Amino acid sequence: METKEAFGKENMGTKRKNLTFLRQRLYMLERRKTDTVVESSAAVDHGNSGPLRRSQSDRTEYNQKLQEKMTPQAEASAPGPTAQDGQQQIRRMMAKRSNIIKELIQTEKDYLNDLELCIREVVQPLKNKQIDRFDADGLFSNIQSVHHISAKLLSLLEEATTDVEPAMQVIGGVFLQIKSPLEDIYKIYCYHHDEAHTMLESYEKDEELKQHMRHCIQSLK
Repeated sequence: METKEAFGKENMGTKRKNLTFLRQRLYMLERRKTDTVVESSAAVDHGNSGPLRRSQSDRTEYNQKLQEKMTPQAEASAPGPTAQDGQQQIRRMMAKRSNIIKELIQTEKDYLNDLELCIREVVQPLKNKQIDRFDADGLFSNIQSVHHISAKLLSLLEEATTDVEPAMQVIGGVFLQIKSPLEDIYKIYCYHHDEAHTMLESYEKDEELKQHMRHCIQSLK
């Protein structure tokens, strides 16, 4: 009995030693796994800085490293603009669009006014004088037609925008509607432009014609 009891105690001691040894081996294996993950992450973030040396527990340092790795992803996945931001952006775009339409209409008004002044104060008086050697139609080409189509364009633009909410104003259709006559008239005007410029240079060399034109331009100013 004493021999069996002694053998049993010895066997239990051996098992305890083996269990302790196994626990130590398992701990070392888990630590090596953690080291592999941390060292791999450190190599990516710090180049060749070598293995990361920890002063705290493996789990604490691994969690810290994991948080550092996840931080850029959290920033990248930040929520986009809110609905309020989207509404503000739409309002800014609509205000910009409204200002562009207003500027376009005002520019057309100014251009039409300049044409009217030129016809009233320069073209018509020179035609009325019936000066020899002076070709008013050749010099001013189809300026009357340009004036007429510009007035039509302005009228259509004002019709499309007057008493209409800015968001509902559509002016693209205006230009599509007047596109063909606008092209036809300006083709003629541009075709004769160089010829008219050459004619003007020759008239400026004639003192009598030069005086007539200077008088009209002075009235225009």
